[in-house]
Amino acid sequence: MQWHTTLVYLFAAICLPLASNAAVDKDSLMLGCGLGEGGGKDSEGREWSPDKKYLTGGNSVTSKASFQDPSLSSEVPYMTSRVFTSESTYKFPIQGTKRYWLRLYFYPSVYSTFDASNSFFSVTANDVTLLSNFSASITCQALSQAYIDREYSLAPLNTDTLTLSFKPSDKHPNAFAFVNGIELTPMPDLFDSAPLVGYSDQTFDTKSLHLQTMFRLNVGGQFISPLQDSGLSRTWYDDTPYLFGSGVGVTNQAAKDVKIDYKTMPQYVAPTNVYATSRSMGNVKDINMGYNLTWVFQVDPNSMYLTRLHFCDFFYNKVNEIVFKIYINNQTAQGDADVIGWAGGIGVPTYKDYVIYGKGLEELWVALHPAPETKPEFFDALLNGVEVFKINETDLSGPNPKPSDMLMKHEEQAAKSFEPEHITKRTFVIGSAAGGAAGFALVAALCVAVHQRTRKKAPGTCTNTSSWLPLYGNSNTTGTKGTGSGKSVGSGNLAMAQGLCRYFSLQDMMQATNNFDESNVIGVGGFGKVYKGVIDNGFKVAIKRSNPQSEQGVNEFQTEIEMLSKLRHKHLVSLIGFCEEEDEMCLVYDYMAHGTMREHLYKGNKPLDTLTWKQRLEICIGAARGLHYLHTGAKYTIIHRDVKTTNILLDENWVAKVSDFGLSKTGPNMNQGHVSTVVKGSFGYLDPEYFRRQQLTEKSDVYSFGVVLFEALCSRPALNPSLPKEQVSLAEWVLYNKRKGTLEDIIDPNLKGQIRPESLNKFADAAEKCVSDLGSERPSMNDLLWNLEFALNLQENPDGLTKAAPLEESEFEEVSLGNSDMAAHYKNLSLGSEHDLNTGDNNAHIFSQIGTQKGR
Repeated sequence: MQWHTTLVYLFAAICLPLASNAAVDKDSLMLGCGLGEGGGKDSEGREWSPDKKYLTGGNSVTSKASFQDPSLSSEVPYMTSRVFTSESTYKFPIQGTKRYWLRLYFYPSVYSTFDASNSFFSVTANDVTLLSNFSASITCQALSQAYIDREYSLAPLNTDTLTLSFKPSDKHPNAFAFVNGIELTPMPDLFDSAPLVGYSDQTFDTKSLHLQTMFRLNVGGQFISPLQDSGLSRTWYDDTPYLFGSGVGVTNQAAKDVKIDYKTMPQYVAPTNVYATSRSMGNVKDINMGYNLTWVFQVDPNSMYLTRLHFCDFFYNKVNEIVFKIYINNQTAQGDADVIGWAGGIGVPTYKDYVIYGKGLEELWVALHPAPETKPEFFDALLNGVEVFKINETDLSGPNPKPSDMLMKHEEQAAKSFEPEHITKRTFVIGSAAGGAAGFALVAALCVAVHQRTRKKAPGTCTNTSSWLPLYGNSNTTGTKGTGSGKSVGSGNLAMAQGLCRYFSLQDMMQATNNFDESNVIGVGGFGKVYKGVIDNGFKVAIKRSNPQSEQGVNEFQTEIEMLSKLRHKHLVSLIGFCEEEDEMCLVYDYMAHGTMREHLYKGNKPLDTLTWKQRLEICIGAARGLHYLHTGAKYTIIHRDVKTTNILLDENWVAKVSDFGLSKTGPNMNQGHVSTVVKGSFGYLDPEYFRRQQLTEKSDVYSFGVVLFEALCSRPALNPSLPKEQVSLAEWVLYNKRKGTLEDIIDPNLKGQIRPESLNKFADAAEKCVSDLGSERPSMNDLLWNLEFALNLQENPDGLTKAAPLEESEFEEVSLGNSDMAAHYKNLSLGSEHDLNTGDNNAHIFSQIGTQKGR
């Protein structure tokens, strides 16, 4: 599938801009403010011109930033700026009947004698206020970003000149204005009238209104850069950080034989990559009726918003197969959304616009829920993309975001503990006062420190692309608005972990991943992105970078450290170390050369990837040993809670290792036999008894592992909504065929003739018991392990059985606080070859985050 995706990207990047000439205009301007004659190119090869010829009035100087933030992989346009000390204007020739994109780029840094923390200013475009008393420094601090972009869609201005004015605030002493880049591009007519949510039969005309882009998300898909957009140079982000709660549904991707056919809809509305992926609820009716698929966005209160939802159904092809409700801020925007009915066929994109007034609200909620009263065939809902625009006739400005109390407290503590000699090891935010040093050392320290006060990493975003996005919404917090992270693992846990595994500085992480270069991303999920990296002169690792805005990610980060820093086992992925610095959290793991179990079952790209029956049995046995150790071998019972084929990784010797302990639970005694907890896990693998009673036991892992065994046998996903209703759930389909005596009809065709009947029967019987509805009827992992070993013996030696190999004590140990011998650990790491590290197949070496069937 990777080659197909690459071709799609190539086609989108090369052909679509040519096909949508209406979206691109020769009069487009890309100005690098402060650039010298000749301009410059950014990291994507786009040409930026000097801004001087368009400047018509006011006092301004040009200056280069004193420090390049590591997240700035391109100097253009961010490293040069134009600083305004009085009201100043640009004048751009435009066509008065056209709508224009206007993008402003800001990188708050120290420019000569100008500290961006003192910068407060307003920006107007003709008579439209875009920014008022704006502080890029405060905004970046609150959003934990190093730089920000603001994107506006200006309605026809009925004049041949756009006057863009920058005015320093008169409310702050020594205030000034600055800008790093300006982009002005004619755009097609993307906006029309839209229904007003909450007011039946009323529509709102947006043609003559100005808009500010607040959010633009590729739902269920990956990051899309401006060059991959359909001719409008837009940036589309992953939707995961905006999902609310644990009900995140499943992600889907169009099959190779499904063509995205725009029919009469212009292709520039959204790129093919948006419509070729989606997020849906899944096909389990009882689960879907119990929750809403919900996204939450932080917005400015008391403003009007246009919400554009993009749809394309590439699974179903008939009207009334799935019909769902759309809620915006708890009001019904659509009671009978039927994508096939709207679009007219499978693979045909469409979109719907809704306008809502966010009176007094600082959040905008979009929620989907099945519409049972329409009697659809399946109780599901889907979404491919979402855009949120603020709309107004004259004023699009909003207040500066307020840094959270947690963030401010964190920075105050960092300032108190700052020592100059620690700059190279850890970077801290410091206040304006620093004394006791002189000469060059003082100047250098102040430059670094002042810069660090203003810079923040973009939370979980691509580091070589700027982000105009506001804040990633927190998914499970109610007490704060999440305008900054400031979160950290408890000091006690850090102290413990530092004694058990290695501490890495943020600089180490950036060096290992080439400044978190997007080309090194090998997985993305709710926890953040996973990068391939190299440490210690060639030592290959996988680095999971937590999204600092996700409360759930912080909890998983802490759980992962607590669990893996104290566990060592042949069949558990080893935690090498961690980084916790400057609101960044990273975990460093063994690099697993053969990726996940899942990709070798039904996502492999080469015939050689097909696993033999013996290999599958050995992988299942290895994973079972790892889970058996968690349940019985450690000091406390540990329940993994997210067992699935994407969380079983394979090293270069095809040894299975259980990974991803972010959802794990543990208890000192389990006297009650269960842990009462909120249900979390992955749909398709979720223990029905746990779902009903919200009581977690080790038998919940056994159920999930039973589904894994079925996947090993049949080579298909646990849930596949594209199949007929009775086949959607793998567990139900296998049980049905086993009881009917037709099991051999549904096993992986690649295994036909390989499996001895005795081995198949023993394996199938063991798996069937695992998925018993009642936990008390399921085997323990120890009993299951014995049966799997027996199935392997039956396969290899059906006539003369040998005794199953016992568990070796040397396979595992629970690490004590005094045992931190990293040399022994390094000796046993499972890492890929240099070819593995540099391969372009991003599906080949991944963690669980990249799996399609998510359930967190």
